[in-house]
Amino acid sequence: MEEFLENIGMPFPGFRSIYETLTRKKPIEDSTESKLAKVLSAFDLTTLGIGSTLGVGVYVLAGQVSKIYAGPAVIFSFLIAAIASIFAGLCYAEFGARVPRAGSAYVYSYVTIGEFVAFIIGWNLILEYAIGSASVVKGLSSYLDNLCDHAMEKFLGTHLPMNVEGLNHYPDIFAFGVTIIFAWAIAIGAKESTRLNTAFTLLNLSVVLFVIVAGLFKVSTKNWAIPKEDVPAGYGEGGFAPYGFAGIIRGAAICFYGFIGFDCIATAGEEAKNPKKSIPFAVITSLAMVFLAYFGISTVLTMMLPYYEQDESAPLVHVFSTYGWTAAKYIVSLGAICAMCTSLMGSMFPLPRIVYAMATDGLLFKFMAEISSKHKTPLNSTLLTGFLTGAFAAIFNLKQLMNMMSIGTFLAYSMVAACVLILRYQGDDRRDSRHMSNGRVLVDQNDTNCGFLKMLFNSSKSIVPTKKTSRIVTVMISLYVLQCIVLTQVLLPFEEDFVNVTTVDIAKLCLSLIFLILTLFIISRQPVSSASLAFKVPFVPWVPGFSLLINIYLMIKLDIMTWVRFSIWIAIGLIIFFCYSVRNSRMRHRELKCLADSESRDRSEINSVSSLHDERFSTQVPLMVMHTTS
Repeated sequence: MEEFLENIGMPFPGFRSIYETLTRKKPIEDSTESKLAKVLSAFDLTTLGIGSTLGVGVYVLAGQVSKIYAGPAVIFSFLIAAIASIFAGLCYAEFGARVPRAGSAYVYSYVTIGEFVAFIIGWNLILEYAIGSASVVKGLSSYLDNLCDHAMEKFLGTHLPMNVEGLNHYPDIFAFGVTIIFAWAIAIGAKESTRLNTAFTLLNLSVVLFVIVAGLFKVSTKNWAIPKEDVPAGYGEGGFAPYGFAGIIRGAAICFYGFIGFDCIATAGEEAKNPKKSIPFAVITSLAMVFLAYFGISTVLTMMLPYYEQDESAPLVHVFSTYGWTAAKYIVSLGAICAMCTSLMGSMFPLPRIVYAMATDGLLFKFMAEISSKHKTPLNSTLLTGFLTGAFAAIFNLKQLMNMMSIGTFLAYSMVAACVLILRYQGDDRRDSRHMSNGRVLVDQNDTNCGFLKMLFNSSKSIVPTKKTSRIVTVMISLYVLQCIVLTQVLLPFEEDFVNVTTVDIAKLCLSLIFLILTLFIISRQPVSSASLAFKVPFVPWVPGFSLLINIYLMIKLDIMTWVRFSIWIAIGLIIFFCYSVRNSRMRHRELKCLADSESRDRSEINSVSSLHDERFSTQVPLMVMHTTS
């Protein structure tokens, strides 16, 4: 892009300035000292990840997916979803080791792509965590209200009705109060809030373990091999995979949502004692524990009761009711409440950290970056985001906004995978400078004569990444993203009517896959950065590439109204960025300071040269006069 701007002669001089403003990057080795307390251990981060990820879904997903999509093969749906999530988790783990700062995907995109994209990602993360927190606390309120025979709904609906379309029927004061309590708990200290989260997480895991162990006494392998004639109409072909392979894949897409939440670990990087080691460990361990919980629950559930008899909304309560285990029902209810509390903590904990990171960089308002001298936490950001989240939960009907949380998550996952690829193949400016003279790059004669294809496939087997190879990787990543979008459209006939797929559809699919693989192969041929890291994603670029494909596919599948609401949120963010962030960016002030220092040095050099010239002139004039006199 830079070469393009230079070659076209810049008919619009302001365009280059705009481009440089939008793409200015934050240095990886940011020298700014963190004001947050480094108190979180690997265990704290792991329980935070488990608590955020293993929410109420563990009590719902297994029954829902087995009945509608996969049958007993739901265990493979969870396995596929876990593998896809681990690919995204590995990318987060590498960045956690590389950039251990508060802000997660926001910071990662800031150091690799630029300020504008980083702001968009950060703005989306705020939406994701705010809606996620509001929906969880709303679910907690509704669950407890159901246990109390809808007493809260009846009282508030009668005395404080809200007859506005799109809003709740009544202000959910309980949800607002719980959110404020959790916000205050998070504000009084990272260590204290993670202790509360750890307690809820351990209770949740204990209930999951109880369900698995208790269920083992009533399992039967016959429920995994039900004959077709015994299956009611509309519930597949019976057996282990009654809905076939397509059902397992569709179930995996639903199960993938059950693994969302581990990215909150990366937001706490600035408060971790040893982030370069503890973040990768916590990400991988939490995902593994969550998968084992889902695998165990789904195995026991489908072996205790035929898949077509499962309850979609409360499968565990239903199966224990079927066997007459009343006490187990209340234990499961306790676990569900603990799960929602840990999920709420996991959603609310990273939200003020994202806001704090953006405010520290000057992209959001300055007062949001203030740190409490007593608690060493972003107090203003925590209380403000807590109040807004509570207001969402109390006033709005969040059912239609749930998909907006997903779009923010998938976009963040995609950006992190792309950023891993960019940094892994990033050129070393210092090495490039060794081959420079008077501002010009001295290129090898062999390099100059090298054909485009030879350069593309690195036939010279160069092992040192340069700016040129980095640009090739960046272009290939952009091309790969476009190919992923095309692939989602090519797959439509296979999803809608697999039986009537034509030869043309198969040819399109084969060509799309060949181009995808070829693009990743070209990236794999480029020289890799020699930077030493505590953790690296294995099998690059294949693992990040697969992660990109999955997340783009799931994003494209979201409904049109989700994209409309997403566009409105983006529009609000763009107003803030161009009216406030561009002028107040810390990177802009740093650039202006460097420019001022450079100009000051230049003036000093000019003044010193002028004074030296004046001295020489003053000594030469008397000599000239004497010579003239003689």
